[in-house]
Amino acid sequence: MTPHISAPPGAIAEAVLLPGDPLRAKHIAETYLENPVLYNQVRNMFGYTGSYKGKRVSVQGTGMGIPSASIYIHELIHFYGCKTLIRVGTAGAIQPHLELRDLVIAQAASTDSGINHTRFLGQTFAPIANFELMRRAYDQARARGLPVHVGNVLSSDFFYNDEPTSLERWAQFGVLAVEMEAAGLYTLAAKFGVRALCILTISDQLVKGQRSTPLERQESFNQMVEVALETLL
Repeated sequence: MTPHISAPPGAIAEAVLLPGDPLRAKHIAETYLENPVLYNQVRNMFGYTGSYKGKRVSVQGTGMGIPSASIYIHELIHFYGCKTLIRVGTAGAIQPHLELRDLVIAQAASTDSGINHTRFLGQTFAPIANFELMRRAYDQARARGLPVHVGNVLSSDFFYNDEPTSLERWAQFGVLAVEMEAAGLYTLAAKFGVRALCILTISDQLVKGQRSTPLERQESFNQMVEVALETLL
């Protein structure tokens, strides 16, 4: 038991999906896992363990942003022994060739957050995905005929930014999309020597000013979760 996760030892699987929204964690568990058991509801940040095609899998909400997600990721790895962690989330496209509902697999995660700047004493660390997981996820998406892109994403501390052109420089350097947690996940995975991946669904096309409907978000989110679960197998 930790300050944020009330699970007893052994209650959480080594393989974990990490949605930001705790209600998405509930949806994943109830839709895809056999015999899901709720192991955490501290701060209503739900966590469940069940099985998927015979493999024991957990799903844990992390909240929004690197600080919140890092708390849960640290505790899952350090206190519960989790070895494979896949974030499943949404992102805003900052490249014009990405369309709504496309999948983005984050090969690396740039960030405007100050956390790694502090951690590495003003130097720059490049947080990257686990190659084996990344390759599996890409193959799974292609096998399903899903539009999928692999590349750099931006993990931003800002959802509402005072500078409307702040994303233009990132886009000029080939960054595909903006989200809020991947850099924190990849950094902690590197620190503890475990495997991590971030799979994202484009929910907003920021270049074209397009947004997904709630139904589109739900359907494309399910496709992403299926890719992530198959990747864990």
